[in-house]
Amino acid sequence: MGPTGDTPDAAADRTPAQPPAWSAARLALTAFFAVDGFLFAAWVVRIPDVRAQVAASHSALGLALLCVSAGAVATMPLVGRLCVRYGSRPVTVASLTLLALAVPLPAHTHSVASLGAVLLLFGAGYGAANVAMNSAAVDLVAQLRRPVMPSFHAGYSLGGLLGAAVGGLLAGVLTTAWALALGGLLGLAVTAAAGAVLLRTPAAAPHTPPAGRSTAAPTATGRRGLPHARLLVLLLGLTALCTAYGEGALADWATLHLTDDVHASAGLAAAGYATYALAMTAGRVSGTWLSVRLGQRRLMLAGGLTAGAGMLLAALVPSVPAALAGFVLVGLGLANLFPLAIAQAGAAGGPRGVATASTLGYAGMLIGPPVIGFLADASSLPTALTTVAAAAVLAGLLALAVGGGRRGAARPGTPGGAGDTLRDTPAA
Repeated sequence: MGPTGDTPDAAADRTPAQPPAWSAARLALTAFFAVDGFLFAAWVVRIPDVRAQVAASHSALGLALLCVSAGAVATMPLVGRLCVRYGSRPVTVASLTLLALAVPLPAHTHSVASLGAVLLLFGAGYGAANVAMNSAAVDLVAQLRRPVMPSFHAGYSLGGLLGAAVGGLLAGVLTTAWALALGGLLGLAVTAAAGAVLLRTPAAAPHTPPAGRSTAAPTATGRRGLPHARLLVLLLGLTALCTAYGEGALADWATLHLTDDVHASAGLAAAGYATYALAMTAGRVSGTWLSVRLGQRRLMLAGGLTAGAGMLLAALVPSVPAALAGFVLVGLGLANLFPLAIAQAGAAGGPRGVATASTLGYAGMLIGPPVIGFLADASSLPTALTTVAAAAVLAGLLALAVGGGRRGAARPGTPGGAGDTLRDTPAA
């Protein structure tokens, strides 16, 4: 008997004290997501200046920008293995350091070839950061026992909005070199401060079932459990792909649809994408609350259906108010699909599951804009945009199928359990 009268087995089975909802580690990791979005937006708003600097044609610039994606996709699987070996938190700090150091480099290139080379490095840092941060977030979700993954992605969205706003305001004041250099210094400062907090706080301990019990579910540390864990990760990766397909398509085509098809003014067209981005941010801010009340599986299904309906409204009704309302619905609907899919892929496959799902999601971001372009040439842009609605609905249905397949796979409340096992956990 122990000092409290418990048997050793009972003491081993006691649930450890739950950390506070907004722990130091969660705040630090949210800061990493926010600075990641800020740095990417800081680069995006300076693309026209860099293009003029290297005298690139549209096609040459497109090839150079493709190097960002190539660097990210090539790096993501490797980073998943590094997270398994060294831990996701140190890899997060190293990845954000690389990204912050790479941000100023495009301003010092003078040819398309050199721009493509530094964008490969930038993409490697960006892809590594996304896998490492999401892996660390999956572990923290398991430790907190709350479905808080959307709040991290809300930090990314808010950082992106802030980076775009600051970059736009400073466009006429600072040169590209100074703007990107200051962005990189800010990234290094946040990485140093948040990294110190993240590395000195204890990470989630691997979930080990008590003696005599077993759980088929894999843990967030990446141990193999379910025989079909790889299939679950693949399905969740396809969910992320369908979601990112819509995000990429809207980023490139929403403004053009508003000007050419709905005949909105330039100001309203610019506001159209802004309303979509703000709606997505709001959806992610409320994502934890909705996950607790609805359950993750139902939230993802509702999100896919909402985004599908909103995209049909925006694409097929030739009215500015209808299009703007549709974009709001798309933003709200897509907001939590990607973060929850990544969270569940991490619960099923650990860091390698995060890497696989993230790579598939990034592929969706890549194929969305060109597919919409080809379909628009073959038919019309509104018709092409209806594929975003189809992809969103498919993402919701895939989440429903994965949730159904995982029902009963783990004890309620264990990391990696079915999508609805977190429904009754305390709100953050």
